[in-house]
Amino acid sequence: MKVLVEVMSKEISNYIDSCDALLLGLENFSVLNSVTFSFNEIKEIVKQYPKIEVFVKMDKNIFNSEVEEVRRVLLELEQMSVCGIFFYDLSLLQLKQELNLSIPLVWSQTHMVTNSRTCDYYYHQGVRYALLSKEITLDEITSIAKESAIGTIVEVVSLPSVGYSRRKLVHNYYEDLGDTGSSTLSVLEKITNKKYLVKEENSGTGFLLDEVLNGTSVISDLYQANVDYVLFREEGIPSFLELIRDTKKYIAGGCSDVSYVEKYKKLGDSTGFFFKKTIYRVKK
Repeated sequence: MKVLVEVMSKEISNYIDSCDALLLGLENFSVLNSVTFSFNEIKEIVKQYPKIEVFVKMDKNIFNSEVEEVRRVLLELEQMSVCGIFFYDLSLLQLKQELNLSIPLVWSQTHMVTNSRTCDYYYHQGVRYALLSKEITLDEITSIAKESAIGTIVEVVSLPSVGYSRRKLVHNYYEDLGDTGSSTLSVLEKITNKKYLVKEENSGTGFLLDEVLNGTSVISDLYQANVDYVLFREEGIPSFLELIRDTKKYIAGGCSDVSYVEKYKKLGDSTGFFFKKTIYRVKK
Protein backbone atom coordinates (compact mmCIF):
# COMPACT_ATOMS: atom_id res chain seq x y z
CA MET A 1 0.00 0.00 0.00
CA LYS A 2 1.32 3.42 -0.99
CA VAL A 3 0.93 6.97 0.31
CA LEU A 4 -0.66 9.32 -2.23
CA VAL A 5 -0.61 13.04 -1.46
CA GLU A 6 -2.58 15.94 -2.91
CA VAL A 7 -0.24 18.87 -2.36
CA MET A 8 -0.89 22.56 -1.67
CA SER A 9 2.54 23.84 -2.70
CA LYS A 10 4.55 23.91 -5.90
CA GLU A 11 7.71 23.18 -3.87
CA ILE A 12 7.56 19.53 -4.91
CA SER A 13 10.99 18.74 -3.49
CA ASN A 14 9.45 19.01 0.01
CA TYR A 15 7.32 15.91 -0.63
CA ILE A 16 9.66 13.63 -2.56
CA ASP A 17 11.11 11.70 0.40
CA SER A 18 7.88 11.75 2.40
CA CYS A 19 5.41 9.89 0.16
CA ASP A 20 5.15 7.45 -2.73
CA ALA A 21 2.92 9.38 -5.12
CA LEU A 22 1.67 12.90 -5.86
CA LEU A 23 -1.77 14.02 -7.01
CA LEU A 24 -1.52 17.24 -9.05
CA GLY A 25 -4.53 19.27 -10.16
CA LEU A 26 -4.30 20.18 -13.86
CA GLU A 27 -4.91 23.88 -14.43
CA ASN A 28 -8.39 24.60 -15.86
CA PHE A 29 -9.44 20.93 -15.71
CA SER A 30 -9.67 20.12 -11.99
CA VAL A 31 -11.69 21.32 -9.01
CA LEU A 32 -11.22 22.09 -5.32
CA ASN A 33 -7.46 22.52 -5.52
CA SER A 34 -5.23 24.51 -3.19
CA VAL A 35 -2.82 24.85 -6.09
CA THR A 36 -2.95 23.86 -9.76
CA PHE A 37 -0.23 22.94 -12.22
CA SER A 38 0.08 23.69 -15.91
CA PHE A 39 0.71 20.86 -18.32
CA ASN A 40 4.32 22.01 -18.74
CA GLU A 41 4.86 22.11 -14.97
CA ILE A 42 3.59 18.54 -14.61
CA LYS A 43 5.78 17.44 -17.49
CA GLU A 44 8.83 18.96 -15.78
CA ILE A 45 7.96 17.34 -12.42
CA VAL A 46 7.66 13.90 -14.04
CA LYS A 47 11.01 14.43 -15.74
CA GLN A 48 12.79 15.83 -12.68
CA TYR A 49 11.51 13.24 -10.17
CA PRO A 50 11.31 9.91 -12.02
CA LYS A 51 11.23 7.85 -8.80
CA ILE A 52 7.94 9.26 -7.54
CA GLU A 53 4.57 8.38 -9.05
CA VAL A 54 2.51 11.24 -10.45
CA PHE A 55 -1.29 11.23 -10.79
CA VAL A 56 -3.12 14.07 -12.54
CA LYS A 57 -6.55 15.43 -11.54
CA MET A 58 -8.91 16.14 -14.44
CA ASP A 59 -12.07 15.88 -12.37
CA LYS A 60 -14.27 18.75 -13.58
CA ASN A 61 -17.34 18.59 -15.80
CA ILE A 62 -16.23 18.85 -19.42
CA PHE A 63 -18.16 21.03 -21.88
CA ASN A 64 -18.47 20.40 -25.62
CA SER A 65 -16.21 23.36 -26.33
CA GLU A 66 -13.45 21.75 -24.22
CA VAL A 67 -13.47 18.27 -25.73
CA GLU A 68 -10.80 18.92 -28.34
CA GLU A 69 -8.50 20.44 -25.73
CA VAL A 70 -9.05 17.41 -23.47
CA ARG A 71 -8.25 15.16 -26.44
CA ARG A 72 -4.97 17.02 -26.99
CA VAL A 73 -4.03 16.88 -23.30
CA LEU A 74 -4.74 13.14 -23.08
CA LEU A 75 -2.55 12.45 -26.11
CA GLU A 76 0.29 14.41 -24.55
CA LEU A 77 -0.11 12.77 -21.14
CA GLU A 78 0.02 9.40 -22.92
CA GLN A 79 3.61 10.20 -23.87
CA MET A 80 4.62 10.86 -20.24
CA SER A 81 5.20 8.47 -17.36
CA VAL A 82 1.99 9.49 -15.58
CA CYS A 83 0.58 6.79 -13.30
CA GLY A 84 -3.06 7.79 -13.68
CA ILE A 85 -5.68 10.44 -14.38
CA PHE A 86 -8.46 11.10 -11.87
CA PHE A 87 -11.65 11.69 -13.88
CA TYR A 88 -15.23 12.67 -13.10
CA ASP A 89 -16.67 13.35 -16.55
CA LEU A 90 -17.21 10.21 -18.63
CA SER A 91 -15.90 12.00 -21.72
CA LEU A 92 -12.39 11.11 -20.54
CA LEU A 93 -13.23 7.41 -20.53
CA GLN A 94 -14.82 7.68 -23.97
CA LEU A 95 -11.83 9.57 -25.38
CA LYS A 96 -9.43 7.01 -23.94
CA GLN A 97 -11.35 4.27 -25.71
CA GLU A 98 -11.64 6.19 -28.99
CA LEU A 99 -7.92 7.05 -29.01
CA ASN A 100 -6.88 3.58 -27.80
CA LEU A 101 -4.78 5.07 -25.02
CA SER A 102 -2.97 3.01 -22.41
CA ILE A 103 -2.76 5.69 -19.72
CA PRO A 104 -4.45 4.48 -16.49
CA LEU A 105 -7.70 6.14 -15.39
CA VAL A 106 -8.97 6.61 -11.84
CA TRP A 107 -12.76 6.65 -11.44
CA SER A 108 -13.33 9.64 -9.14
CA GLN A 109 -17.08 10.33 -9.07
CA THR A 110 -17.25 11.13 -5.34
CA HIS A 111 -20.52 9.71 -3.91
CA MET A 112 -21.05 7.17 -6.72
CA VAL A 113 -18.10 4.83 -6.10
CA THR A 114 -19.80 2.56 -3.60
CA ASN A 115 -19.84 -1.11 -4.68
CA SER A 116 -17.75 -3.84 -6.25
CA ARG A 117 -20.07 -4.59 -9.18
CA THR A 118 -19.95 -1.04 -10.54
CA CYS A 119 -16.19 -0.94 -9.92
CA ASP A 120 -15.82 -4.12 -11.96
CA TYR A 121 -17.94 -2.62 -14.74
CA TYR A 122 -15.59 0.34 -15.02
CA TYR A 123 -12.57 -1.94 -14.74
CA HIS A 124 -13.76 -3.86 -17.80
CA GLN A 125 -14.25 -0.54 -19.59
CA GLY A 126 -10.54 0.16 -19.15
CA VAL A 127 -10.40 1.96 -15.79
CA ARG A 128 -7.46 0.92 -13.59
CA TYR A 129 -8.35 2.42 -10.19
CA ALA A 130 -11.31 3.72 -8.19
CA LEU A 131 -11.26 6.44 -5.54
CA LEU A 132 -13.83 4.95 -3.19
CA SER A 133 -16.66 7.07 -1.81
CA LYS A 134 -16.18 8.73 1.57
CA GLU A 135 -19.78 7.79 2.46
CA ILE A 136 -19.23 4.03 2.79
CA THR A 137 -18.04 2.09 5.83
CA LEU A 138 -14.70 0.44 6.46
CA ASP A 139 -16.36 -2.98 6.05
CA GLU A 140 -17.76 -1.94 2.66
CA ILE A 141 -14.37 -0.58 1.60
CA THR A 142 -12.53 -3.78 2.52
CA SER A 143 -15.20 -5.82 0.74
CA ILE A 144 -14.70 -3.84 -2.49
CA ALA A 145 -10.91 -4.09 -2.19
CA LYS A 146 -11.10 -7.87 -1.82
CA GLU A 147 -13.89 -8.62 -4.31
CA SER A 148 -13.29 -6.21 -7.19
CA ALA A 149 -10.59 -6.48 -9.82
CA ILE A 150 -10.15 -2.70 -9.80
CA GLY A 151 -7.33 -1.07 -7.84
CA THR A 152 -8.56 0.89 -4.83
CA ILE A 153 -7.70 4.30 -3.40
CA VAL A 154 -9.11 5.46 -0.06
CA GLU A 155 -9.07 9.03 1.27
CA VAL A 156 -7.97 8.85 4.90
CA VAL A 157 -6.96 12.36 6.02
CA SER A 158 -8.48 15.57 4.65
CA LEU A 159 -11.07 18.28 5.00
CA PRO A 160 -13.61 16.13 3.13
CA SER A 161 -15.57 17.55 0.22
CA VAL A 162 -19.33 17.12 0.55
CA GLY A 163 -20.65 18.71 -2.63
CA TYR A 164 -19.92 20.79 -5.71
CA SER A 165 -22.05 23.11 -7.82
CA ARG A 166 -21.25 24.65 -11.20
CA ARG A 167 -22.95 27.85 -10.02
CA LYS A 168 -21.03 30.83 -8.57
CA LEU A 169 -22.80 30.61 -5.22
CA VAL A 170 -20.49 32.84 -3.17
CA HIS A 171 -20.56 35.57 -5.82
CA ASN A 172 -24.37 35.31 -6.00
CA TYR A 173 -24.61 35.53 -2.22
CA TYR A 174 -22.64 38.76 -2.02
CA GLU A 175 -24.38 40.17 -5.08
CA ASP A 176 -27.75 39.57 -3.42
CA LEU A 177 -26.50 41.51 -0.39
CA GLY A 178 -25.30 44.32 -2.64
CA ASP A 179 -21.81 43.73 -1.29
CA THR A 180 -18.45 42.30 -2.33
CA GLY A 181 -16.43 39.72 -0.44
CA SER A 182 -13.87 36.95 -0.65
CA SER A 183 -14.29 33.73 -2.64
CA THR A 184 -14.55 31.69 0.58
CA LEU A 185 -17.27 31.55 3.21
CA SER A 186 -17.58 29.74 6.52
CA VAL A 187 -21.14 28.60 7.23
CA LEU A 188 -22.81 26.80 10.11
CA GLU A 189 -25.30 24.06 9.23
CA LYS A 190 -27.99 24.40 11.88
CA ILE A 191 -29.30 20.82 12.05
CA THR A 192 -25.93 19.12 12.61
CA ASN A 193 -24.25 22.21 14.08
CA LYS A 194 -21.23 21.58 11.86
CA LYS A 195 -19.15 24.20 10.08
CA TYR A 196 -18.50 24.07 6.35
CA LEU A 197 -16.13 25.94 4.09
CA VAL A 198 -17.68 27.20 0.86
CA LYS A 199 -15.05 27.83 -1.81
CA GLU A 200 -15.78 29.42 -5.18
CA GLU A 201 -13.45 28.97 -8.16
CA ASN A 202 -13.64 29.34 -11.93
CA SER A 203 -15.44 26.02 -12.43
CA GLY A 204 -18.01 26.47 -9.67
CA THR A 205 -18.43 26.24 -5.89
CA GLY A 206 -17.29 23.48 -3.57
CA PHE A 207 -18.30 22.61 -0.01
CA LEU A 208 -15.82 21.20 2.50
CA LEU A 209 -16.54 19.96 6.00
CA ASP A 210 -14.46 22.22 8.26
CA GLU A 211 -13.40 19.25 10.34
CA VAL A 212 -10.45 16.95 9.77
CA LEU A 213 -11.31 13.44 8.62
CA ASN A 214 -8.92 11.36 10.70
CA GLY A 215 -8.66 7.89 9.20
CA THR A 216 -5.22 7.07 10.60
CA SER A 217 -6.75 4.40 12.85
CA VAL A 218 -8.08 2.41 9.85
CA ILE A 219 -4.87 2.36 7.81
CA SER A 220 -3.92 -1.03 9.30
CA ASP A 221 -7.26 -2.52 8.15
CA LEU A 222 -6.83 -1.01 4.67
CA TYR A 223 -3.33 -2.50 4.52
CA GLN A 224 -4.69 -5.93 5.42
CA ALA A 225 -7.35 -5.57 2.70
CA ASN A 226 -4.65 -4.82 0.08
CA VAL A 227 -5.91 -1.33 -0.71
CA ASP A 228 -3.50 0.13 -3.27
CA TYR A 229 -3.22 3.74 -2.07
CA VAL A 230 -4.24 5.83 0.92
CA LEU A 231 -4.90 9.46 -0.03
CA PHE A 232 -3.93 12.46 2.10
CA ARG A 233 -5.09 15.95 1.11
CA GLU A 234 -2.83 18.61 2.60
CA GLU A 235 -5.19 21.59 2.91
CA GLY A 236 -6.13 22.27 6.53
CA ILE A 237 -3.93 19.50 8.01
CA PRO A 238 -1.32 20.55 10.62
CA SER A 239 2.26 19.17 10.54
CA PHE A 240 1.45 17.55 7.20
CA LEU A 241 4.94 16.53 6.09
CA GLU A 242 5.59 14.83 9.44
CA LEU A 243 2.27 13.00 9.15
CA ILE A 244 2.98 11.54 5.72
CA ARG A 245 6.56 10.64 6.62
CA ASP A 246 5.31 8.78 9.69
CA THR A 247 2.58 7.08 7.66
CA LYS A 248 5.05 5.83 5.07
CA LYS A 249 7.18 4.32 7.84
CA TYR A 250 4.09 2.85 9.51
CA ILE A 251 3.05 1.07 6.30
CA ALA A 252 6.60 -0.08 5.55
CA GLY A 253 6.66 -1.71 8.98
CA GLY A 254 3.46 -3.63 8.34
CA CYS A 255 1.29 -1.19 10.32
CA SER A 256 2.38 -2.74 13.61
CA ASP A 257 3.53 0.41 15.42
CA VAL A 258 0.69 1.26 17.83
CA SER A 259 2.37 4.54 18.76
CA TYR A 260 1.51 5.88 15.29
CA VAL A 261 -2.24 5.65 15.91
CA GLU A 262 -1.84 7.12 19.39
CA LYS A 263 0.24 10.01 18.06
CA TYR A 264 -2.29 11.01 15.43
CA LYS A 265 -5.31 10.98 17.69
CA LYS A 266 -4.35 14.66 17.92
CA LEU A 267 -5.95 15.16 14.49
CA GLY A 268 -9.34 14.68 16.12
CA ASP A 269 -11.94 11.97 16.57
CA SER A 270 -13.91 12.45 13.34
CA THR A 271 -13.74 9.19 11.40
CA GLY A 272 -16.39 10.14 8.87
CA PHE A 273 -18.37 7.15 7.66
CA PHE A 274 -15.73 4.48 8.34
CA PHE A 275 -17.81 3.23 11.30
CA LYS A 276 -21.17 4.82 10.47
CA LYS A 277 -23.66 3.27 8.07
CA THR A 278 -25.81 5.47 5.86
CA ILE A 279 -29.44 4.39 6.26
CA TYR A 280 -32.20 5.83 4.12
CA ARG A 281 -35.73 5.91 5.55
CA VAL A 282 -38.98 7.13 4.09
CA LYS A 283 -40.11 10.19 6.02
CA LYS A 284 -43.65 9.82 7.35
